[in-house]
Amino acid sequence: MGCCKRTGPGYATPLEAMSGPKETIIYVNCIYNGTGRKKPDFLATVDVDPNSPTYSKVIHRLSMPYIGDELHHSGWNACSSCHGDPSTTRRFLILPSVVSGRVYVIDTQKNPKAPSLHKVVESEDIVEKTGLAYPHSSHCLASGDIMISCLGDKDGNAKGNGFLLLDSEFNVKGRWEKPGHSPLFSYDFWYQPRHKTMIGSSLGAPATFTRGFNIQHVKDGLYARHLHVYSWPDGELKQTLDLGETGLTPLEMRFLHDPCKDTGYVGCAYTSNIVRFFKTEDGSWSHEVAISVKPLKVQNWILPELPGFITDILISIDDRFLYFINWLQGDIRQYNIEDPKNPVLVGQVYVGGLVQKGSPVVAVTEDGKTWQSDVPEIQGHRLRGGPNMIQLSLDGKRLYATNSLFSTWDRQFYPELVEKGSHMLQIDVDTVKGGLKINPNFFIDFGAEPDGPCMAHEMRYPGGDCTSDIWI
Repeated sequence: MGCCKRTGPGYATPLEAMSGPKETIIYVNCIYNGTGRKKPDFLATVDVDPNSPTYSKVIHRLSMPYIGDELHHSGWNACSSCHGDPSTTRRFLILPSVVSGRVYVIDTQKNPKAPSLHKVVESEDIVEKTGLAYPHSSHCLASGDIMISCLGDKDGNAKGNGFLLLDSEFNVKGRWEKPGHSPLFSYDFWYQPRHKTMIGSSLGAPATFTRGFNIQHVKDGLYARHLHVYSWPDGELKQTLDLGETGLTPLEMRFLHDPCKDTGYVGCAYTSNIVRFFKTEDGSWSHEVAISVKPLKVQNWILPELPGFITDILISIDDRFLYFINWLQGDIRQYNIEDPKNPVLVGQVYVGGLVQKGSPVVAVTEDGKTWQSDVPEIQGHRLRGGPNMIQLSLDGKRLYATNSLFSTWDRQFYPELVEKGSHMLQIDVDTVKGGLKINPNFFIDFGAEPDGPCMAHEMRYPGGDCTSDIWI
């Protein structure tokens, strides 16, 4: 992973990135798979420039060539890890399809507002050459390769999971990890080259989670609770961190952006904890619970307690703030992490959830009183479902949120969302004292799509962002 020069994609440092251009468009993965509408998933281009006549509108839709993909996460062919490499440009958006197993390569350079399909990496080719399926998280490498975590084999077994490598021409190159060094389960990952480390999180077998949530599967140990520590870049599994009962289903994970730092956080969905992982004096890695979201005692739900269910987290590029989402309780939170060991809650806003006013589910306090959260209408729209994915502007002042998790789970927990479609919000961020406030002037209603209501998941800016760019 050689040093890069000063004329390539991205930014030399995280702080330089904060001074980058303000976002004007954002790409959003939109899903028809699992909704009952026989339409292909698509990549939406959304105008987020307040000075534009098409502000707060979908201005382009790139439909995939197949039905049944379930677009989920995305990444770039190049980011700040290649800053200065004159042979590399941030041009291609990588779209893994978690259900079909295909990987789409999207050209965003010819016309950023109307991207086009460049290549399809077929699932059969991936399976034949690597045995991998259910591709999930994608990161570019300074070598020019693209690395994608895969959650299982073609039959949905976790034992077939690992990390796919594509070369710079998007050909299947093989697996990244050494033979015999695949993780127990897989999900997300992040690498920190100065510490010669990659850490991966874990969910469970695709055959389990694609069918929807069953609490018995948790009791049977079919969901994961481990972080896997690898040597970077050679792919040797060095350590497995068992997060225990407080760390069930560790999903999205982020290192601090400062490449010298040896700490990060992972959101554990089922147990609703933010776990901090860090390097110890002897060079091994350890972990501790940094934030706990208490379950709510509730009435009129399937269980007596409602967990927060943390589905997405991110860290501002200056490493000052941690943001995360409680998909079921319905709030987005902002924590000051200038002291990484002691996060402080400085902002919170409810934008949906199962306990919002008008819902049959009510929360019960210790003294027996009932309450529901106040969730405002935006431009006359009642906010459906719960927040699920977030993306932060480079300057840290605008947070965008969508509300689809995975079609099977959406249908199970928020059936109205599948019927009426997702939406996208923009939240103003106080970067001085902390604080979150919904912007009433921005609202994207994916229920009004020409082909019928669809779901919306991850978001990407053409110029990079705090969940795609890694510094070396």
